[in-house]
Parts: sequence; structure tokens; C-alpha cells
Amino acid sequence: MKINIHFTAVLLAILITSCARIYKSPELEASVASHRIVAIAPPKVSISAQKKVDAAALKEQQKTESNNFHQEISNWMLKRKMQGRISVNILDIETTQVKLQKAGHYGSNPLTPDEICELLEVDAIITSNFALSKPMSEGGAIALGLLVGVWGSTNEADVTLGIYDRKTKSVIWNFEHTVSGSVGSSPARLVENLMSYASRKLPYRTKGN
Repeated sequence: MKINIHFTAVLLAILITSCARIYKSPELEASVASHRIVAIAPPKVSISAQKKVDAAALKEQQKTESNNFHQEISNWMLKRKMQGRISVNILDIETTQVKLQKAGHYGSNPLTPDEICELLEVDAIITSNFALSKPMSEGGAIALGLLVGVWGSTNEADVTLGIYDRKTKSVIWNFEHTVSGSVGSSPARLVENLMSYASRKLPYRTKGN
């Protein structure tokens, strides 16, 4: 019996698995109203330790996943900005990464949210944290599959998105959620599903979107 390819893809897609937890500071509306340009900070990514995978390899994979999530979140935000669905301007990812690289953010002493805002000269930064049960990128997933045999296993991710305001030097919005997916999961698909859901609560949404 043939398996419907579209149906299979749907089954493998990222699924929302729990209710989101949202924090809004008392200064949220006033702060957001003053924001003109924001940057997307490099996501923090942690991957559960796996047998037969040493710490160095796992660290490198976390770095790869961070770069992938950074690009995907940036793509998502810029696309919605072009569609008129987001009220603020988004600093391009190349400028963000080059300035952070020169400032040593990717070393052993990463910059604080406040330092990132000052360096990039933005009103706020969008932060994110991804806690993965295994790699999501194709290359990482294949490598891990060969090593420890996790083909077809479900990947769970605890994700946190936040907005750090430069003026108040504090987190003014925070969104926590859990998502999961199987073989068809990828950073692009996770971000698309996550951001589509989170955008309903995102304070930068334009009215009617």
C-alpha cells in the first residue's frame, strides 16, 4: 500500500505540544512604542548529551544549530517586515554577526544583552534559547543517526523567546513553549511553526495582522 507523501510530511512536521507561557512587563507597551530598530541576538542552543558523541563534537553542533536558528529567525522577521506585518525595522544579520564577532561575543566571554544593544545601537534585541533533545540540522541529524541510531526518533525542543529593552535594561516580553517533531524536522520548519504561533502574541505585530 502506497503511503501518501503529503500526509507523511504532515505527520513529520513540527507539532505544538504545550500551552505557551508568556510574560509581559508593566513597561511593555511604552517601551515597544518607542522602538524603531531591533536586532536578533544569536540564539543559545543546548543539545542533550548523546552516547558516543564527545563534548567537543556536541559543542560544535550546538554552534552550527545556533547559526541556523539565527538565520531562520532573521529570515522570518524580515519577510514579515516586507509584508507590513511587523512595526519595527530589523537589523540585518550580517551586520549583527560581524559586529559581535569583532567584539568577541563568540568567545569564552559573550556579551550581555545590554552590551549587545549598545554595540549594535538598537532599541532592543530579540533573544532566544533552544534546548534540543538531538540535532535538527540535516547534517547533524545524519551524523548522530549513524553514531547512535536515532533514526525516526522524536526531537523535542524547549524554546524561549524574549525581548530585551535597551532603555529599561530589562526583559519586557518573554515567550516559553515546547515543540516536537520527527525525521522531517529542521531549523527552518521549527522556526516557521514556532514564530507563526508566537507572532500572535508578539508585541511588534501591526494591527490587523
